[in-house]
Amino acid sequence: MPSRTDLVRYGSAALAGGALALSFPPRTFWWLAVPAFVVLWLTLNGAGARRSAGLGFVFGLAFFLPHLWWIQHFLGNEFGPAPWVVLSALMALFICGVCALFPLVSRLPVPPVWAALLFVLQETARGLIPFNGFPWGRVAFGQVDGPFAHLAVIGGAPLVTFAVVVTGFGLAAWLPRLKASWALVPFAAALAVGPLVAVDAQNGTRTVAVVQGNAPDIGLGLLTEGKTLRANHLRKTEELTKLIQSGAVAKPDLVVWPESATRTGDRDPVLDRAVDDLGVPVLVSALRNNQNSVIAWEPGRGAGESYAKQELVPFAEHIPLRPLARLVTPFADQPDLDAGTEPGVLDIAGTRVGLGICYEVAYDYVLRESTALGAQVLVVPTNNAWYGRGEMTYQQLGMARLRAIEHGRAVVVAAISGVSAVVRPDGSVVRSTGMFTDDLMVDSVPLRTDLTFATRFGGAIHVLLTGAAIAACVAGSWMRRRASVGAAEQS
Repeated sequence: MPSRTDLVRYGSAALAGGALALSFPPRTFWWLAVPAFVVLWLTLNGAGARRSAGLGFVFGLAFFLPHLWWIQHFLGNEFGPAPWVVLSALMALFICGVCALFPLVSRLPVPPVWAALLFVLQETARGLIPFNGFPWGRVAFGQVDGPFAHLAVIGGAPLVTFAVVVTGFGLAAWLPRLKASWALVPFAAALAVGPLVAVDAQNGTRTVAVVQGNAPDIGLGLLTEGKTLRANHLRKTEELTKLIQSGAVAKPDLVVWPESATRTGDRDPVLDRAVDDLGVPVLVSALRNNQNSVIAWEPGRGAGESYAKQELVPFAEHIPLRPLARLVTPFADQPDLDAGTEPGVLDIAGTRVGLGICYEVAYDYVLRESTALGAQVLVVPTNNAWYGRGEMTYQQLGMARLRAIEHGRAVVVAAISGVSAVVRPDGSVVRSTGMFTDDLMVDSVPLRTDLTFATRFGGAIHVLLTGAAIAACVAGSWMRRRASVGAAEQS
């Protein structure tokens, strides 16, 4: 029978995990992440490795279950709650693992720092394994409306996560000792680097139009609705053409179609005609050579260069463990797509455009490489129609907003059923669409060329943070062994 103390601990851990979930978009309660980690630290205080692991699992499960609820909407009617619960539990195991190491690093000076680094370590691990990882739910992605997000310009998502977690842990550990001011250093640093987040155009501007043709809200039924999606986007593109010809809308420099709007390859007379009538280059997301690609479609020329998605969605675009996959995904009998191997940059409309397709916006390296290779604006085509009216599309938009700050670039998000958005380089959303509605969005974006510190050195900073976490575990193990040997000698 659990003791009353255990019930309080585990209940508090669950409450903290739920608070962390509430800190993410579409809500703007970014500040809730700090008290969530204050409470987590207090529950872990004095706990051994086994109990810390259990508390970490409860915290993680209480966070991931609501955060990933959109998976239940996607698969629930056919597969039940198993995929949603299993994925949430698997992600919670990473937090469970690092929490088990907290007692080890608590032997070191300034333990909140090392514990926060462990949290960065588990986010790194989740982005790598299994099957190339699932980096959803990183703490940084919930901070786009608060000052901690400014730190992305220095060290990207890993540094933002570290700053938030160390602030919470530090407040809990040092407040009783009247040293809480140390815990506020990351917050002060975030405010201090705010002026580094620049938004001015350095190479002019471009007017970009997004065609959101919409999709029916039928979840897995979209598997057979390819013709409908294509027809919707051709119709909406024709509408844009008429608006331009009538003078109701200024002619854009570039038009973007969202992911999955068509399944065309290189030859498509209907799309050729639509782009010719439009008279504007279009970025078209389509299958090309068995790859999920974005193709530069030029008036009078047709399909040109393309970028192929590098990070394929496991159990959707590539299927590991097919016999097991049939229990959790409707895509198990579809052939794997081939992953791209080149960074996402295309020269179109007199502009070097950086690209990350849908799921890729969660991975640090994809848009970092694009920007380092000269991208002046970033484009993220996506298809979130599978997931209904839940929070998934807002969570992904939050990631795009963080990337804008990280790399000092405007980001254009083109979502097949919304939310599409134009994001300034400071992460602010200046124009967006609703969900499950057809819409046209036209706005100008600044073109920028300067490389931020995060673009240049973000990968190295990530390695340093995770390396420091591993080093802390090694040092903690050495200190524990030394203490054990000393105790044995004394006895």
